[in-house]
Amino acid sequence: MYKRNLLYQFGCSAKALISKKLNLFCFVTLLAYLLVAVSTKLGWLGADWHTEVGDAYQPPSGLHYFGTDVLGRSVLAKILHGTEVAMSVGCVVALGAILLGAAFGIVAGYFGGIVDTSIVWLYTVVTAIPTIILLMVVALVLGKGMQTICIALVVTEWTETCRLMRGEVMRHKSREYIQAASAIGASTARKIFVHLLPNLLPLMIYQFSLVFQTAIKHEVVLSYLGIGIQNKPSWGIMINDAKTGLLRGIWWELFFATIAMFLLVFVFNILADTLRDLLDPKLKGR
Repeated sequence: MYKRNLLYQFGCSAKALISKKLNLFCFVTLLAYLLVAVSTKLGWLGADWHTEVGDAYQPPSGLHYFGTDVLGRSVLAKILHGTEVAMSVGCVVALGAILLGAAFGIVAGYFGGIVDTSIVWLYTVVTAIPTIILLMVVALVLGKGMQTICIALVVTEWTETCRLMRGEVMRHKSREYIQAASAIGASTARKIFVHLLPNLLPLMIYQFSLVFQTAIKHEVVLSYLGIGIQNKPSWGIMINDAKTGLLRGIWWELFFATIAMFLLVFVFNILADTLRDLLDPKLKGR
């Protein structure tokens, strides 16, 4: 019964999510990003991005929609691969950071004591280190590449989720429904997964959107600095490559890379805010 009610709640939320034109636009745009990322990953799109398709620095035209770069390669094909990199890093990092942060936060908030003290000490130490410095250190120690970027970002991004989840669990575990579950002999696992977790889901969804956006921006920064993605187009690498031609009026590579990143972050943020409001019981009926 509980599972059916939860599925019904998600179904109603999904219907309400796309009922407004802005939300529908954002949903379709995000779906397009996902399709582009999957198609590029499978080699259906942009497979020949490294191939010279024309003269260097050709502006956008009917032949090359997004123009060409310094080596005569298609900027459109590079944008497609940058999309696949951004979506991969964003999804992997957000999922990993949310799961890790939620697990530590729930354990700390529910059990308290030495467990809580140890976890609070751990995320305090990680938070005390400037994020960009920690990212650079991890990237330099583990080497360059997408896998390293994902590990480094998960290490730095789980702490905020852990802190928020710990506070929410501490607030919820003293409420009547948890006490009632304890009175009828519910196990710890049942109280956490059946009673606590559904009430924490809106916060987790919102945190997923924040970490997703942060991961994309940090990946762009690290790739811009030359310690991120290697041997593959990335929006950060494209922005770094385009800065030399900007003074000569060659704007299209920087422009399209920036627009692609902005649009993805924008639509994901709008959808995440709307979904959080729909799932949060405190905001229903507003």
